[in-house]
Amino acid sequence: MSSFAKKFAQLSLSDQRTILIDPRVKAKIGKWKPLYKKLTDFDFIDAKVKHSDFGVQSLIEDYDLINDSELLSNPEYNPEQVKTLKLIQGALRLSAHILVKDKKQLAGQLWGRMQHFAVPEIQGMLEVAKQQQVLPWLRPLTSNLISPGGSLLLTLSGHSNSVNAVALTPDGKKVISASFDNTLKLWNLETGEDERTFKGHRHSVTAVALTPDGKKVISASFDNTLKLWNLETGENQRTFQGHSGPVFAVALTPDGKQVISASDDNTLKLWNLETGENQRTFQGHSNLVTALALTPNGQQVISASGDCTLKLWNLETGENQRTFYGHRGPVFAVALTPDGKQVISASLDNTLKLWNLETGENQRTFQGHSAPVNAVALTPDGKQVISASDDNTLKLWNLETGENQRTFQGHSDRVNAVALTRDSKQVISASEDNTLKLWNLETGENQRTFQGHSAPVYAVALTRDSQQVISASWDKTLKLWNLETGEDKHIFQGHSDTVVYAVALTPDGQQVISASWDKTLKLWNLKTGKHERTFLGHSNLVTALALTPNGQQVISASDDKTLKLWNLETGEDERTFQGHRDTVYAVAITPDGKQVISASGDCTLKLWNLETGEDERTFHGHSHRVRAVALTPDGKQVISASGDCTLKLWNLETGEDERTFHGHSNSVNAVALIPDGKQMISASYDNTLKLWNLETGKEIATFTGENPFYCCAVAADGMTIVAGDGSGRVHFLRLENV
Repeated sequence: MSSFAKKFAQLSLSDQRTILIDPRVKAKIGKWKPLYKKLTDFDFIDAKVKHSDFGVQSLIEDYDLINDSELLSNPEYNPEQVKTLKLIQGALRLSAHILVKDKKQLAGQLWGRMQHFAVPEIQGMLEVAKQQQVLPWLRPLTSNLISPGGSLLLTLSGHSNSVNAVALTPDGKKVISASFDNTLKLWNLETGEDERTFKGHRHSVTAVALTPDGKKVISASFDNTLKLWNLETGENQRTFQGHSGPVFAVALTPDGKQVISASDDNTLKLWNLETGENQRTFQGHSNLVTALALTPNGQQVISASGDCTLKLWNLETGENQRTFYGHRGPVFAVALTPDGKQVISASLDNTLKLWNLETGENQRTFQGHSAPVNAVALTPDGKQVISASDDNTLKLWNLETGENQRTFQGHSDRVNAVALTRDSKQVISASEDNTLKLWNLETGENQRTFQGHSAPVYAVALTRDSQQVISASWDKTLKLWNLETGEDKHIFQGHSDTVVYAVALTPDGQQVISASWDKTLKLWNLKTGKHERTFLGHSNLVTALALTPNGQQVISASDDKTLKLWNLETGEDERTFQGHRDTVYAVAITPDGKQVISASGDCTLKLWNLETGEDERTFHGHSHRVRAVALTPDGKQVISASGDCTLKLWNLETGEDERTFHGHSNSVNAVALIPDGKQMISASYDNTLKLWNLETGKEIATFTGENPFYCCAVAADGMTIVAGDGSGRVHFLRLENV
């Protein structure tokens, strides 16, 4: 504990408050240098984040004091120092949703976002942060998180499932979100605070729209209804019933007196907002209606459908005035230009299309997304359009030229919805990763991260000397990295299917073997990258592999529910192990090389005799598929990781479940033991790595990333952790204070 922290802890609550309020006093009297020193002091930052009366949001607001008129007139006011303070504020804002839940991660978050900035005060702050840590923590060795100064400004975290839709209040200060968790949430866009939750729907909430006065919100749901809510009180004032299928979209007429909805029952319906009466039904689509938009004059509505078309309707008569043909897949979203003369649509065919509303002519096609496009929004001047896609990105396009001007990366799953703030300087997105993100539309700067794969990284393995790491990815490749520099040294290509799912190094460190969804294993020369042998025999994708201690054989696990033992020199399939009732996801060999343990989608582990192929024991206890296994160094215990969010410690001889580790909030995908066998590291779909005490079952430390972690490994030094995530990034971290 630092001298500051010791003294601070001994102060009365009143005196602590005085110190933490100090920046505001400094700003009011125009003292620039003391303010700058305070806001670059890690001890002060740490104290304010952890204090129950203040917290991270109060600290973030301190950095806004740099715009105080008293400070601006101070001759010591320094624009370069202002930039430094904005970077620190940006890093805190990007980390706020994590620090609200776990204040102990402050140092790790700052190191992950700021270590590449060559600013003396930032480097000094990080060094103090490192020195002041007393408890064990995971320190990033490279900038492995999104940095401040780029396009991402804020993440809103609170929904327990996919966020499907967003809408901004007319003043642009709040946003309302609709989620697969059956709720709507009202957020403060400035602070990121979840101000209210609206409960009442019996199924996923798919769409949301605000009345023109911003006092009420209308929602659409998979429960076949629409609901009208009071935004201030959260009261459900009315439920609209009439659709015979899920309602996917909703929009209000400009006068706020009527609402129109689009449904899975192939229709649109017009409702009286005050009475709830269904005034008209629009029929004509031959498949579900996914989206709709009203013309600026409120006289027509355009709908998008699973039948691959758009339709223009007269709102008063219900007449279908025009049908737009051209997309090769279902149309998911539609938006009109401000002048009401053109319409933009987004489709499952990965494209956007610009149409002339009067003639129905397709004027332009926008290509660039690598997956279906789910949502679109136009800037108020009608010159640009922003799209959201299943490829986890948003894209900004020039409407006139079709040029892709910027791509926004940061979500770890498909992006479902997008909305622009009133000033058009920021955009808010909603994603399948359960979060909303606020972006700066103007900057869109590239983030400094070590990212080499173009798809999720599913496996990592360290060389014997722990100086290099090999990673396996969905992009069909393996990569060899320098552990010290993070440099991508070599690429191994040759698998014919999308996913390289597992990787292991031979004991002599001269060869690497990989397993793929192309049903094969491949043996590579680590030095040259040359492919030396392919192992054929599995009838489905190969999910895992492990080498025998003597390096002469390899055992593989497969989606075909079997394990196979191969001769590494000849490629011969020597034995097949049958017994699991579902995919075998993981495999490990006991230190003596006599037994093998497997983990399966049938929720069990099995212990096999490697020589005879006999199933010696089955371990029951997990309630969901078992994704990973690791043996303790003495070979007496095995640890398993499961989709039920837990890890379990088992006695290998008796099959007894000795301990269950709770703490992850989503599937645990990987586990690795520290060499001394006393601690382990786990990787989860909840975006975290966790360090555990094997004896007590207690969680020791957590590092939160920005994407699901699929794999992890520990170097021979017991301190260096390598992990791969869903974005294709390989993380290098150091275990401190253990």
